[in-house]
Amino acid sequence: MRGEGRGGLRASALVTSPLLRPAATFSPPPRKGKDARRGTRLAFRRLSSGSGITRSLATALLLCTFAWHATAKDVREFGAVGDGKAEDTAAIQRAVNAGGSVHFSKGSYRLTKTVLIPLDRTGFVSLIGDGTARVVMAGPGPAFKFLGTHGGTADPEQFKPNVWERQRMPVVDSLAIEGAHPEADGIEAEGTMQITITRTHLRSLRHGIHLAVRNRNVLISDCHIYHCTGIGVFYDNVNLHQSNITGSHISYCAGGGIVGRGGNVRNIHIANCDIESNMGKNSPPTANILLDSAGGSIAEVAITGCTIQHNSTGPDSANIRILGQGHEPSLAQRVGTAITQEGHITITGNVLSDVQVNVHLKNVRGVTLTGNTFWMGYQHDLLVEDSSNVVVGPNAFDRNPRYNYSTSTNVNGGLVFRGSRDCTLTGLHVNGVWRKPAAVLIEKCDRFHLANATILDSDGVGLLLRDTTNMRVSGCVIRDDRADRKATHSLQVIGGKGNWVLQNLLANGQEVAAGAAKLEGNFDGK
Repeated sequence: MRGEGRGGLRASALVTSPLLRPAATFSPPPRKGKDARRGTRLAFRRLSSGSGITRSLATALLLCTFAWHATAKDVREFGAVGDGKAEDTAAIQRAVNAGGSVHFSKGSYRLTKTVLIPLDRTGFVSLIGDGTARVVMAGPGPAFKFLGTHGGTADPEQFKPNVWERQRMPVVDSLAIEGAHPEADGIEAEGTMQITITRTHLRSLRHGIHLAVRNRNVLISDCHIYHCTGIGVFYDNVNLHQSNITGSHISYCAGGGIVGRGGNVRNIHIANCDIESNMGKNSPPTANILLDSAGGSIAEVAITGCTIQHNSTGPDSANIRILGQGHEPSLAQRVGTAITQEGHITITGNVLSDVQVNVHLKNVRGVTLTGNTFWMGYQHDLLVEDSSNVVVGPNAFDRNPRYNYSTSTNVNGGLVFRGSRDCTLTGLHVNGVWRKPAAVLIEKCDRFHLANATILDSDGVGLLLRDTTNMRVSGCVIRDDRADRKATHSLQVIGGKGNWVLQNLLANGQEVAAGAAKLEGNFDGK
């Protein structure tokens, strides 16, 4: 058979390889001290029964394993007990102070004070588990605080040598951190470059991940952040450019899922996450994703490919809320005001449901929403206030009978634009807005272009323009064909001037105040 000669590896050789035998006949050597050396000798004696490439392959794999164990210090070597009762803070601090890779073997490690990781003193540090170790923070503050000294941007010219030589890319991997104190946090980072938090479980804390003061190039991936009294991932008045949050599950955090407040934040990418129910029944209004620029500036954000849902019982709850009014003192001389409208945000390809407002944009500039699915917005599916240069492309705003259960019949839905200007709305699909004056309300807005929308089977007016100016509406289908209702007008224009409404299918007629709009080529389908 081809492959059985000198250049091949027989299937039987793989089966008989000591590394591939069942656990009952082969187990890896212990990880420390004399036991490790004894295990090494035992493993090599077992390997001696093999031959040729089998022995060479197994030997190489085993040597790699030993090399890793030699460099990864287990916290038990520094006196940690890991029984959930003993105070392990000092032992784990000693392990961290030694620098390098710090391994947490199976156990429950109790902390009462923060383990501080001053990277310039310790050198590179990684906290590594295999999913079987749990750290319980039984005191106030973060379980682990990474403290770096990088004070520049991500520009290569702004790095001091010590950042690359001692501090870059601290790692937390495959570790569980849980809280046992009302002010216990999980991980805090300050002054770090390239901190990487992956495959980490953070539960029952105040804040899961706390990003403070200044950081650069943060990666958070494949994490479970669950049931915190505060915030899942907190951008806390931080100066932070370049951060990615991907493939993570963030849910049941009462203060919000991903929250940014103030600071100077740029280049956030939130992708392929499940973000759910991050608000409490008695908590202040928050959102699954809340970016609030008050006192600072948060901009240049992509939110893509996520399921973002729940919980409608939270007061004024939202799936995505962007509050863009920021403050930048240096702008006062350049543009005449320090008050900013932040934006450059894209919201694309997400599934959004079961909150009071699915997406809320206020005082933003330059936001694009396209390819999203909206349903079960109890107050609104989309609310845009005091904003400009918002582009809303094809999105589905639907009421699916599949979800007619419990309180879902109280859902209103609908789209509202107020006090905004210079916006483009194209290809909207709106169906089943209940108990609202209009399925789409545009009020006190200027220079809007609404084209090729489909607005169907909704209570109230299909499209209501109130005190709008210089707006164009074209190519829309607006109708209510429900047999059990007397339909209201497809279009109503109240006040305003300079509006142009042309070539729409307005199946239920129109009501337009004198002088408010020019009508051209519209059709009722009859």
